[in-house]
Amino acid sequence: MAIQALGWLASDAGQLGKFLNITGAQVEDLRQQANQPGFLISVLDYVMLSDDTILGFAEAAKLEPEQVTRAQFVLSGGGVQDWT
Repeated sequence: MAIQALGWLASDAGQLGKFLNITGAQVEDLRQQANQPGFLISVLDYVMLSDDTILGFAEAAKLEPEQVTRAQFVLSGGGVQDWT
């Protein structure tokens, strides 16, 4: 899902610019960094920064926003959430 979110960011120059600005990443390094778990966490962290970004990505990816939240939690080492 984080790779999918990175593709979504890359398709929007404004969002990609903001992401690069916040993370300090360089466009030239995105492919290489896409294999790094820490970088992928930063992608989902960025998507979750605002309602607009999480809802925009979730809609584009045909996901529920909660799925994005869960993916970020698991990728960050939080394990699988069990709310029952």
